[in-house]
Parts: sequence; C-alpha cells; structure tokens
Amino acid sequence: MLKSKTFVKKTRAGGVLKIVREHYLRDDIWCGSEVCKECKDEAPVLQEDACIESNLCAYPHYLIPDTNVVLHQIDILEDPIIRNVIILQTVMQEVRHRSAPIYKRIKDAIHEKEKHFYAFTNEHHRETFIEREQGESANDRNDRAIRVAAKWYTDHLAKETNGGSLKVVLLTDDRANKEKAEQHGLIVYRCEEYIKSLIGNPELVDRLALQSDERNEITGSKLLFPEHLPLSRIQSGIKNRVFLQGTFHASRDNYLEGTVYINREGEDINEVLLQGLQNLNRAVNQDVVAVELFPKERWVAPSSVVLQDDSPNDEDAEEDETEKKLKSEPLESSILKPTGRVVGIIKRNWRPYCGMLSQSIIKEATRHLFTPADRRIPRIRIETRQAANLVGQRIMVAIDGWPKNSRYPNGHFVKNLGTAGDKETETEVLLLEHDVPHQPFSQAVLSFLPKMPWSITEEDVKVRADLRHLCVCSVDPPGCTDIDDALHCRDLPNGNLEVGVHIADVSHFIRPGNALDQEAASRGTTVYLCGKRIDMVPELLSSNLCSLRSNVERLAFSCIWEMNHNAEIIKTHFTKSIINSKASLTYAEAQMRIDDTTMNDDITKSLRGLNKLAKILKGQRIEKGALTLSSPEVRFHMDSETHDPIDLQTKELKETNSMVEEFMLLANISVAQKIYDDFSECALLRKHPSPPPSNYDILIKAAKSRDFSIHTDSAKALADSLNDATIKNFPYFNTLLRILATRCMMQAVYFCSGMDSDFHHYGLASPIYTHFTSPIRRYSDIIVHRLLAVAINADSTYPDLMDKHKQSALCNNLNYRHKMAQYAQRASVAFHTQLFFKNKGIINEEGFILFVRKNAIIILIPKFGLEGTVFFENKDKPSPHLSFDSEGPTLKVEEHTFHIFDKVKVTISLDASNIQHQRIRMALTEPVIPGVSVPAPESEPEAKKPKLDR
Repeated sequence: MLKSKTFVKKTRAGGVLKIVREHYLRDDIWCGSEVCKECKDEAPVLQEDACIESNLCAYPHYLIPDTNVVLHQIDILEDPIIRNVIILQTVMQEVRHRSAPIYKRIKDAIHEKEKHFYAFTNEHHRETFIEREQGESANDRNDRAIRVAAKWYTDHLAKETNGGSLKVVLLTDDRANKEKAEQHGLIVYRCEEYIKSLIGNPELVDRLALQSDERNEITGSKLLFPEHLPLSRIQSGIKNRVFLQGTFHASRDNYLEGTVYINREGEDINEVLLQGLQNLNRAVNQDVVAVELFPKERWVAPSSVVLQDDSPNDEDAEEDETEKKLKSEPLESSILKPTGRVVGIIKRNWRPYCGMLSQSIIKEATRHLFTPADRRIPRIRIETRQAANLVGQRIMVAIDGWPKNSRYPNGHFVKNLGTAGDKETETEVLLLEHDVPHQPFSQAVLSFLPKMPWSITEEDVKVRADLRHLCVCSVDPPGCTDIDDALHCRDLPNGNLEVGVHIADVSHFIRPGNALDQEAASRGTTVYLCGKRIDMVPELLSSNLCSLRSNVERLAFSCIWEMNHNAEIIKTHFTKSIINSKASLTYAEAQMRIDDTTMNDDITKSLRGLNKLAKILKGQRIEKGALTLSSPEVRFHMDSETHDPIDLQTKELKETNSMVEEFMLLANISVAQKIYDDFSECALLRKHPSPPPSNYDILIKAAKSRDFSIHTDSAKALADSLNDATIKNFPYFNTLLRILATRCMMQAVYFCSGMDSDFHHYGLASPIYTHFTSPIRRYSDIIVHRLLAVAINADSTYPDLMDKHKQSALCNNLNYRHKMAQYAQRASVAFHTQLFFKNKGIINEEGFILFVRKNAIIILIPKFGLEGTVFFENKDKPSPHLSFDSEGPTLKVEEHTFHIFDKVKVTISLDASNIQHQRIRMALTEPVIPGVSVPAPESEPEAKKPKLDR
C-alpha cells in the first residue's frame, strides 16, 4: 500500500518546486515473537517465556521503551537482566537524530542474540503507521505512534495466545504520555517504578539515571550558579556577536580554572579564560558552551597556583577562601588574557567516567561523592546502596545533570571495573578514559580475514614485481612481531645504488567498506602500552600474514630509488611486489653487523650501504632546517613471571635507529609527492604547523638564563640556535633545551590536500609529507596505499577515496585516535613507573629543573626519564617564604633562588595515600634549605622482592 505526501517549496531562484514523498506500507512486517503463528517469521527474536521477577508484573511480558527511556536509561537497557525488548522504528529514528553514541549502543544491543531485542518497523506497518494530525507537534505525533504500536502488540499477542498471560509493558517517564496510554487500557509504568519492582537486582536501581524532576530532591535550595540562558537567546547572542561559541577545556592543575577555545574563524579572540565556580557555571570538560566576554578591566592572567578539589566535605557552599587564592595574584597587563563567563551550554559532551567512590561519612547514607580519575572532571554525586562493596574499587559513573543549586553534578553508577591498583583493572581504566577501542574483534570483522592456510597465488605473481631474490632485511625493536617495513641496498651495473623500502601490503587484505575496514578505520591506530598491544587489525594480519618476517614470502608495496653515492635520487619507482626477507634483526644486531669488520655477507653489505646513505640524507635534512628534538623515553625491564617492572632506564638510540628512520622519511616524502601529483584534491597528507611565537616564550627565557639567545623565525634558525647552545661542563644542558623545545611544538596532523593550502612539515623541514610506512599499525597508511595503488594502476578506486569531505572527516578521527593513543601510552608508562617505585622504597637521585611555578618546581630525573613536582606549600607544616618572578622565571624559597636547569637532588618515593591518584612524590635534599629540604636517605634500600600476583 502506498501513501504519498505532496507539498510545494520555494527555490532560491524564486521558482516553485513540487515535492512528492512516497511512503510504502506493508503487511509482511512480523511481530518477532515465538508465540505468534500468524506472522511467518522464520527466526523470531522475542522469547515465549519472557519472565523476569517483578512485584508489578507477575506475568511474562515484553517491554516497549519510549525515546526518552532509551536516551536516558541506556545503561539499564544494556544490563543482561533486561531482555525481550521491542525497539520501535519511531524510537530508533528519534534516538539517531539526538545522540549518535546511544544510537550505536542500542543497535549493538539489538544485534546481541542473548538480549532478545527486536527492532519493529512500525512506521511501515499498515496497522501501526499514523499520519501527523493538524496542529499536532512532531513530538506528540511520535508519542502517539508509540502508543498505537504498543496497543497493536497488546491486541496481536492476546489474539495469538487466546488472551493468555503474555503482556506488553510500555515504559515512559512522560506524565502526559503515561496518562493517555492508561486511558487506552495499556500497561504502562515509569522506568524507575518498573526497575525498583524487579526482585533481587538492587544494583540495577543504582544504574537509574535521575530525571529532571527528581534532581532537586538531592540538592539544596540555595542557588549556587547563574541560570543557563535558553538556546534561542544563546543563538541570537552568537549571531549578534554578544556571545562567543567554543569548546570548554578544564585545567588539570586548577579545578577553578578553564579555557574556552573559540570555534569560529575570523574571530579576533581565539581563547577565553574562565576563573571561579560562578564563571565556569557548570561547564564540564569538552562541552560546547556560549561565553560572555568581560570588559578589559576585568581580564585576568592564568593562575600559576596548583589547586585540586580534594576537600572531604560534600557541601553545596561557595568556595570563597579558595577563590581568593586566585585573585590575590599580582597581575601584569602583558600576561592578561581575555576573560569571561559561561552563559549557557550548547552541547554536552559527557561520557561515562572511571574513578572511585568517596564514601559518605554519614552511616547508612545512600548519597556519595564519586571522584573521577580525570582531574579535569568535577566530582559527581551518586545514589547507591552498595557503597560498602564499592570502596577501593574502580567504578564507572555517568552524569545525568547539574542543577543550579548543586555544587556537584548528579549521576548514576554504571559498572564496577575491579580492584584499584590491580594491573588489569588499571589498564582497563586507562583504555576507557582515553577512548581506546579495545573490545575483541567481532565475528563480522573476523569473517573478512583470509582463510588459512594462506599462500601467494599464481594471480598475485602475474600482477606483481617478483623481488624474492633481493637481499631484503628488517630492523626493528626487540620483540617486535608486527613488522611493517624491510629494506635493501645493492650496487647497480652503472655504478649507482638501488635502495628499496618494502612495506607490508595490508590494503591487499583489507578491502574498502567491509566490516574489517570499518573497524580498522574506527580504531585508527595500534596502541602500544607497557607489556600490552591493542591491535588495529586482527592478529592473523598484524603478526602473521602482513608481518614481513624472515624466510617467508610476503606481499609488499615497494618504493625503489636509484641513487648516486651522494644520496641524490635519480629515479623513483613504485610497485606492488612479492618479497622474502632474509633476516629480521633488532637495532642492536644490525649495529653489531655494521661495526664488525670481519662480517662481509650480503645482508651486512646491504646494511653498511644503507647506513652510509642514511648519514648523508640526515645531513641534508638538518642542513635544510629539520629539527633534532628530544624527549626522555623510558624502557621497562619486566619480571618474566609477574610482569612487574624490575628496572627502568631511558632508551638508548643507536645509529641503526636513525638509519631506518631516514629511509622511512624518504619513502613517506616520495609517496606524498606522487599521490598529490595524481590526486591534488584528495591526497591524505600529514603536516606539522609552525608554532606561534608565544609558544617559544619559556624556551627563550630558559636559554636567556644561561646567556644564550634562541632564534625562532624559522626552523633552520631554531635548529642552529639549539646546536650552538652548549655548556662545556654541563653536557646535559643541550638535551634539556631540546626537551623544552619539544614542549613548544604543535601537534602534527593528518589532513586532506583539497581542504587545506598549508602542507609544510615544520619539524622535518619538508614541503610535503604523509605516512606510508606503517599500514599494520596506522589506518592513514592504508588510505595512502590505496591512493598510490590507484595512481600506478595497481588497484581500482572507490567513491569515498576521491571524496575530499569524507577524507577530511576520516582525518579528524585519525587525529583524535592518535592523540588519545599517545595519552594512553603516557598513562601506561606513568602507572608502570609507580609499580617500579612501589618496590624500591625511597631513592635519592640527581635531577634538573625544567619549569619554575609560583609554588613549586618541576624536575626531570635523566636516569629514569621521569618528571615530578616538588611543592613548597604543604598543608601539614608552615609554608616557607616564597617569591616568584615570572620574568626569569625564578622562585626564591627562603634565601635560595631556583632557576630553570639548576641541578638539584631529590628523594623519589611512591605516595599511595590516595589510591586513585597515586603519584611519584619528590622532596628536595640538595640544595639544603632549613625547614624545606629533607635529609637524604642513608643508603640505597634493597629492592623489595616483588610479590607474585597470581
């Protein structure tokens, strides 16, 4: 049956356009229930025995939630207890428009067989479709459609079971909808009412999200925050430039401060500083907010005070004393920032947060404060009856709302992750907190893997260059199983050299648009944690079929150059190939071969040729202005039984690290140029923007304190200044300066060539760059492989590859995933560092000051590549006399003045007093300042024998 709607629309040119919309109604949409004999459904989803113990519904029943129940109570619906649920098409469409993450979660629940969730297409069913009536709002029409579908199900199942006991229960928190449903004789309950009626599932009650009319019960009546403006006022204010729209970023170091980054191009002001609870006005990190700018006389400078919200009380009181600390700082007009206040929230970007419960001191209380692991997120007030069991556990909590009369937002318990401090639990927490997809690959994804045993076919040999005879080898870190790249170098008859970079041909196995491709695109990158790897692609590919292991035939994508002995490129050639690596070496093994004059086999000769050319290439890059920066990377030596770290040292880089890097850079640059020449609008490239001059302030001040001047007008000028800045008896000074220079840099990002005009890579001093050399662990490289394959006629194209808008959206996801992977890796290093010091007692070590703050100094310990803070204000004892000079910057503590790069000695120990935020505590031993420094430990304590965690 066909229904059609006709309406006319005025076009931009002033013409009139007649639009006809057709809507098909069908008789063959089944109810999905096992009890039904009328519907010819071969694979019913809803069970005949749909029993769940309830005080309200003592009969088997199916649930039909309305849109708001799905949107607000998704944590309840995902619980394994809740089964046999009918999700209406009306509800799915509304959820899709209002929340993409919840839409994905409800879709996943429908696909989970054990849940028995059935998607019923009520909008195309002849008996459940309804037209919108005149004067009826879209919302009211949808509510009516839900009631009509619930009534149809009720009647349909009653007919099938001869008025039997199987019923349909509608869940809605809308009072008007509930009343109308009751008038039509439907069984209908509020979600809270139904969940509380379930027998023996008290933890489900904790998962209930609070509804707006309940929120006020939990909070006091005193108004603590200004009212948020309605969206209509905000939109007109932004249009008239009275307000600015931006993304709110909370400070990690100061809970009373945050910054709003303005999203609009062409604005004079890029960021607005917010200080104090009233001005932050309930904004949570990553929310899109509207801000009102204060007049210039009310602008302030960012605070250099470190403030953590760790007061034990749960009071809805204004924090007058703490906020005075912010305002007591002397202000120089040169460092004042545009300052303002939040007037409204445009979009909440809340997610479930990991953290720990701070149990209420009131006995038998059900309201408690939850402290998130992420210091940028405020504490959240939740209701739970299982607080005693949750103390010492890592749990997950979602925010429901933040009323204007509550010091903290209100939320609900989602799930228990495990015991705090436990290695598996903490790894799970850091993966969740950094939004790293780490669930096992689904069957749908795995179904696209090649069938084993796999081998290279005759067809492959016909269309590829056969390079199996070449002396190819790979050089990687020890223990590497996902080998992306291999190299070769040989002499040519004309006296030149042939150099090849051979990269795993991952795009041969991952075809565009299938489930495997979508999963890899979503993950974006492999994440390397200490002792754990979260693969972007299934292990069959990452560690086997795509890994260029030695003495097996593998498919590759090769970039081959003809070069002279001065490393000048004469010819470049790209081809899909078949290779057979002759050796998988570690950096140390490759270095040993190069250095051992008695070895003259083909592999060693190839390595020596590569190393010689790499040195010339590096010299040429540095001559052009490429930066050699530094970061203190650390390596853990793990106990083979407990997998606890037993030694910690900074990574030592060998010549062979540099050798591999030079050829990877060269391959990336060659491929970037090729794909841009062929696809100027849709090449996926990588750029590194040059930092704004203000980024270098701290570097310039730090160098000036030692009488060096740093020139930052170009990368070459910066590189030369860093090379010149050496102190005879202080060899580590130059490394410290380079570490500081690294902190000044911008993030390198992926972008689509058709959406940007600035391609330059500042750090590499290259006019164009991309990523081609690691397709096993980076999705960007898979796209680059596909572009290159199309360019050399080795593969066919597809629409999304040539769509610059799709490419740009993909780049945004890749940039986000790479950033989060980086943060997750740092968090993993921090956690393992804590495990290491847990078994070490107190250690005395030498360090250097990296930054000077108003009440603290930040110190780098070169031996461990570890950074820590020495605070000079302590709650437990009187503060020393402090005098901070932001020009230096210097900090005078009593009679001693600290400068950047000063050498100090500190004790290092693990402070586990706050189990959630365990931290490395540093205390000063040298220089000796009476009342401030601590005595050095008498001797290096013996390392405690690590406990076996069985």
